[in-house]
Amino acid sequence: MSNFFQKLGFGLKKSSSKITGGLSGIFTQKKVDEQTLEELEELLITADLGIKAVTKIITAFSKRRLNKDSTDEEIRKELASDIENILKPCEKKLDFHSSQKPFVVLMVGVNGAGKTTTIGKLASKLQKSGKQISFIAADTFRAAAVEQLQVWGNRCKIRVYNGPNGCDSAGLCYDGLNEAIRQKDDIVFIDTAGRLQNKSGLMDELKKVVKVIKKVIPDAPHATLLTIDATTGQNALSQVNIFKEIVDVSGLVVTKLDGSAKGGILVAVAEETNTPVHYIGIGEGIDDLDEFNAADFAKGLLEL
Repeated sequence: MSNFFQKLGFGLKKSSSKITGGLSGIFTQKKVDEQTLEELEELLITADLGIKAVTKIITAFSKRRLNKDSTDEEIRKELASDIENILKPCEKKLDFHSSQKPFVVLMVGVNGAGKTTTIGKLASKLQKSGKQISFIAADTFRAAAVEQLQVWGNRCKIRVYNGPNGCDSAGLCYDGLNEAIRQKDDIVFIDTAGRLQNKSGLMDELKKVVKVIKKVIPDAPHATLLTIDATTGQNALSQVNIFKEIVDVSGLVVTKLDGSAKGGILVAVAEETNTPVHYIGIGEGIDDLDEFNAADFAKGLLEL
């Protein structure tokens, strides 16, 4: 058992306790009937798995178990299998070791979702494999965002390209990418703003950033990663839909699963958006971010 899998089980404790605690209250008798199925459906919806995913799970589960005897462990194993089936198509590794150089990663997401921390953690992992990395601080309106990126840059000895507060983020990206090419960087992370209060303004800014990136490197960005905060529950689903309208989101990073009883939102996102999930975060530590594994996640939700 990997160290991260052990951390994942602990990190999902709030979510898994809600689900498994509810299951023990529902299945007080061995036989599965219509009433227990209705109660199970309600439990999974309150655990933020989303109506579409829950309907699929209940339909599959009822076909196998209606009017049949089941133990608690059998029920948890079958539900975990059904959840894994939904998540599995979204399990996708991100290849940073491609021939593209520099490999440009555009990080998007609302303020506070954990974009900058995710950049730092990913960069730290990639540095260990010998990659030369730089950061571009394109969230130019929040001094705190630039400072946070600089903290990670200092910690990992990574160059941070930034400009004065309020400068044009697209212009900064243009200069930063040209500098990355001169320095022969392997990977560039671009940290962007995430102010959803003014959706049209954010849309215009991000589209301008992407346009400028392509002027420097025509096939970039090579990955556009959306960071979503698991503690926001169903709001995370709406964020995925909004950012997919704005930019071509290639994959997700789901953070703060350890602080949420709403870990089931990942199931809803998988079922309703079919967006690849590359990484999940279950803590503040530099190693508390790892590649998403559908089977491990499903088992963690059901305490298996």
